[in-house]
Amino acid sequence: METNVGGYDRTGRFIVGTILVGVGVVGYAGLLRVAVGPVPQALMALILVLIGAVLLVTGLTQKCPINSVFGVNTCKPRSR
Repeated sequence: METNVGGYDRTGRFIVGTILVGVGVVGYAGLLRVAVGPVPQALMALILVLIGAVLLVTGLTQKCPINSVFGVNTCKPRSR
């Protein structure tokens, strides 16, 4: 799989991913209410951590399977 995450997309993934992981950890500890409707507090906190981790990994590796499915590439072409 070729790299398809770059620029502002990559920066946004790092920022949002870090925030989601932080909110999920704080929510799991019970210091912040993250439960939504019938979804329990611990489950919602784990979901937030999982989504944040996925964003961080895709930002770090610069590869996103969803981008490749939709044909999106935010990487600038490398000059040779």
